[in-house]
Amino acid sequence: MNPITAPLSEVDPEIHAAIKNEVRRQSFGLELIASENFTSQAVLEATGSVFTNKYAEGYPGKRYYGGCEFVDVVESLAIERAKKLFGAEHANVQPHSGSQANMSVYLTVLKPGDTVMGMNLSHGGHLTHGHPLNFSGKYYKFVPYGVRKDSETIDYDELERLAQESKPRLIIVGASAYPRAIDFERISKTAKAVGALMMVDIAHIAGLVATGEHASPVPYAEFVTSTTHKTLRGPRSGMVLCRERFAKDLNRSVFPEMQGGPLVHVIAAKAVCFKAAATVEFRDYIRQVVRNAKALAARIASGGFRIVSGGTDTHLMLVDVFSKGINGKQAEEALDKAGITVNKNAIPFDQNPPMTPSGIRVGTPALTTRGMKEPEMDKIGGWITEVLAKVDDDNLQKRVKKEVEALCERFPLY
Repeated sequence: MNPITAPLSEVDPEIHAAIKNEVRRQSFGLELIASENFTSQAVLEATGSVFTNKYAEGYPGKRYYGGCEFVDVVESLAIERAKKLFGAEHANVQPHSGSQANMSVYLTVLKPGDTVMGMNLSHGGHLTHGHPLNFSGKYYKFVPYGVRKDSETIDYDELERLAQESKPRLIIVGASAYPRAIDFERISKTAKAVGALMMVDIAHIAGLVATGEHASPVPYAEFVTSTTHKTLRGPRSGMVLCRERFAKDLNRSVFPEMQGGPLVHVIAAKAVCFKAAATVEFRDYIRQVVRNAKALAARIASGGFRIVSGGTDTHLMLVDVFSKGINGKQAEEALDKAGITVNKNAIPFDQNPPMTPSGIRVGTPALTTRGMKEPEMDKIGGWITEVLAKVDDDNLQKRVKKEVEALCERFPLY
């Protein structure tokens, strides 16, 4: 057996079996984790290309290795497409993830101990926005802001008060579990008033921003970071957009300060996804993602479960399950047995611990990719409320799982 040319099934049967099983899990289950999606065949093809063999430290036209002429083509296309898609002055497509995209911005404009403002994780923020166990919370002094208790939407007045009081060097905007539109212009005025820079993490809403379904932060923020695998439907990776005056410093922060060789095969896949995101078909897809989220939230609410903030403007929602006497872990596990994948999640002002929080996070990008629309969301919402009403009913979970598999057969993954 030639280990270079032999198929995976012969080289490593165990890994091959795990991949086959994962294909089945994805194909016959309902993927409702808000941060997940299904890439196109073209993105998969680029990610699995021979560019994985190539080292390419540096940037187009300025590499530390030879043989990079086609690498330069790929990265240049990714850069130009990202800039055009979002209307940005500069783009760096080398960060391996959203977390590293955020780190690169911090390295560009902050020094250890600097004061930064970011959204509280328990109110919908992200680990890299200042959580004490994350590098961001360890190396910088974070002042968290959050949502109002009555509306569960961002408290812009309190954000302004905290900014005036703490005089941060940087204000971070964006979230991983916040279902409402964000007023970037208002926060930008606050940042300018206190002499702060502004960074917006659009990891979750990048697809919505690219298609105009959510206001763009690019005109207001010095930096915009994102992943590429959520609503953009690309490979698992990250990127940074910024004003031209920060371009050289940002590039140095990514390489050589933070990373070595870029993942050229993933950059190729990013270029593919940016091209796809500029199409009318992708715009229509994102519009359906939002319509599906609204429909699903309404159906879950009609089943007696409270939707945090009363609904959603985006691709995701938070469902308060603790008000019905169960925690998020119980809800996640019961739905998983029924073939419906969600994740447990804290809700604002949650009194429960992180591993058994009061809510679940639910999103519609992946199912919309499969072609599902409002009628399917109505059906799925019914299953969710049915299962959550009786989390210990094994027979109910088995029955729903069969119905889920029948629905999935109508909407094949690939």
